[in-house]
Order: sequence, then structure tokens, then C-alpha cells
Amino acid sequence: MDSKQISKYFKRSLGRFGLSFSLLIMRYLPERAVYGFANFVGNLGYVLAAKKRQNALESLDIAFGKEKDAKEMRRIAKASFVYMARGVLELLHVVFHPNKIRQKVTIEGKDNLDRALSEGKGAVCVTAHFGNFPLMLVKFADEGYKTNSVMRNMRDPQIEVIFQEKRTQLGIRTIHSQPRQQCVSDCIKSLRDNELLFIQLDQNFGTGGVFVDFFGTQAATATGPVVFAMRTGSPLLPVFIVRNQDNTHRIIIEPPLHIEEKATSDETILVNVARITKIIESYIRKFPEEWGWIHRRWKSRPVSN
Repeated sequence: MDSKQISKYFKRSLGRFGLSFSLLIMRYLPERAVYGFANFVGNLGYVLAAKKRQNALESLDIAFGKEKDAKEMRRIAKASFVYMARGVLELLHVVFHPNKIRQKVTIEGKDNLDRALSEGKGAVCVTAHFGNFPLMLVKFADEGYKTNSVMRNMRDPQIEVIFQEKRTQLGIRTIHSQPRQQCVSDCIKSLRDNELLFIQLDQNFGTGGVFVDFFGTQAATATGPVVFAMRTGSPLLPVFIVRNQDNTHRIIIEPPLHIEEKATSDETILVNVARITKIIESYIRKFPEEWGWIHRRWKSRPVSN
């Protein structure tokens, strides 16, 4: 076993231990203590995870370098670490106390969702790695909506099995992004069955997507939500979850969007991906602590002609 394999084994073992420990204490920890523990974990992570911290600061500089000073960007980066820790731990707490979801999360704009579903073609719910996204899925499932979410397999198969089991227990159906053809088939079926299909459209997509403006810089972006809407006639529904000061949450459902047709299929995809991306940007601007700045969103660059 070489040094790279040893490092990988160590990181995965540490991750499994951390998850097992968190699951154990979340079963018994009072809710008020969850956030104190999360604040400690988030602040510690900001200090120890130097590479992730640097990624966050670099991403913030791309997005806000001309608008905010270094002190404010460091504050946002640190707060985003704390918010991520809160999100993970309160989600684990809800796993053991599922009735808490009804008092912790409210929905604004539910009429927009019901109007979209009244068309009988499901809804492509477009969102981001923003706020406590998994808690949002739990809320919709608890409300009785057939809830599907496209997700990548986690790098550690053992942890993926644990999370898959928990999502299923909470009424959430996982559609894995790979293999691709199976993913496409499952997504289209869910829409034709008039169900909710959640897709996060805010991560770097390498060479497989389109480049659209995001905070003034071109970002490689997936086309899946728009392609699914074009193929099925389903409305696009921007949906976000925002944390309140008291650590309750509100889900905001924007009015449904329909595909804006252009002269060619490629133009149609590009314009509509850009529309959705602008909505995602608007939420990040309002609530910057809620977004996962550690992701290198602008890693891929357009090929120069």
C-alpha cells in the first residue's frame, strides 16, 4: 500500500468514525445542544481544513472581490463552515426525531408548486448546494410529495450505503448521476409520473455542460434540468431553503418557469441554463453564508479560440 492509498484509507476511516460518532450522539443530544456542538465543529473545520478554507476564500474573491473587503470575505467563509456543520448535524438529529421537521421548516409559495404539478408533468425543482438542502427534501417528502433527487455517489461506498438507507427511511428516492443512461431514464420517468425531481445546478461541470455567466465570470454548468424540461414539457421550479436566526428554516418556491424557445436547441439550452443560474446567484448574493464556497465552481475554463 503506497502513501496515497494509506492517506485515502486514513481519511475514509476518519470519516466513518466521525459519522458513527455523530449518529450516536445525535440520537440522545438535546436539540439546543446540537447547535453549540455544530458551531465548535464548524469553527474547528475552518481552522484545520486549510485547503478547503483556501478554496472558499478564492471562490469568494472571484464572486465578491470587487464588492467586499478581505475581512468581510473571511467572515463569510468562516460562517459557511459553521452553517455546513449545523446542516449536517441537525439533519442527523432529524433522522432520529422525524417529527421535528414539522416545526423546523415552513414553506413559502406552496401554491407555485401545486400550480406546477397541476399540469401533470411533474416539476424539475432546480436548486443549489445552498442552505440545508437535504432537510428541504425531508420536508417535501413529509408533506406527501413524491420526492426524487439526483445525487452523485459518495467517494466512500460504506458511507453512501448509510446515507442511502437514511434517505429511503425518510421517503426520499435517490437517483444516482451514474450510470448516465439509467439516471436519464429514472429522471424522465419521475416527471412523467408527476413527481418532484430535485437537481442542484451550481457545481463545476467540466467540459460536458455550457458556460454561462455566474458572478461576472463564465462557469461550466450542467444542462440536465433544461434538457429534461424540454423533453417532457415539465415546468422548471426554482426552490431554495434559507436558515432563520432561530435555526428554523423556510423553503421559498419561486413561480414556475417554462422553457424560453430560441432558434436552435443549443441556443434554447444556453439561454435557459443562464436564466436559472442568475436566480441561483441572486439567492447567494442575499444569503452568502448559505452557499458551499469550498467548491471550486470556476475551475473549468472556456477553451480559447
